Amino acid sequence: MVVDARGLGCPKPVIMAEDALKGIEEGTVEVLVDNEASVSNLKRFAEKSGFHSEVQRVENYWKVRITKGYTCEVPEKKKETEAEKKELLMIIGTDTLGKEEDIGRVLMKGFLETLKVMGELPDMMFFLNAGVRLTTINDEAIEILKDLEQRGVEIFSCGTCLKHYGLEESLKVGYRGTTNHIVEGLKDFKKVVWV
Repeated sequence: MVVDARGLGCPKPVIMAEDALKGIEEGTVEVLVDNEASVSNLKRFAEKSGFHSEVQRVENYWKVRITKGYTCEVPEKKKETEAEKKELLMIIGTDTLGKEEDIGRVLMKGFLETLKVMGELPDMMFFLNAGVRLTTINDEAIEILKDLEQRGVEIFSCGTCLKHYGLEESLKVGYRGTTNHIVEGLKDFKKVVWV
């Protein structure tokens, strides 16, 4: 079965793949996508579901084959215990703190600098909405975030938001991410903080 999800943003390709896989007892679903974020999300979905996946690049798109049932030998997934969960996912949806933009930019820089000097850092930071400006065009924030990334903080920026603001080619720290990072984070992290 082939599912053509080219041209669709997150989380639509994963939803389409899940629907197709629900309709079969065993076998392979081939999902066509045209962006790397969808490839990553489909692979993560397959792994979490106990399915086997393979990726093939074809010209300007990818084929992600997800196999369900008899043809794959996947080790039985163990249920993640509370102690194994990561500590903190921080979601940042703005490039300012507070309503007033001028002071808000100063406060956001101060917030990130304070975060940097604290002993405990978030495991992951996800930037969305206007927050993607912090990973693309705000040079002061980028330097701080690069330092956080070197200290082990995973940094992702919403691909849909980057596209909306015309910043797809301007990402200077971290990786392009999707809303799957947020949805999965709600169960994979002990604590989720929105800024």
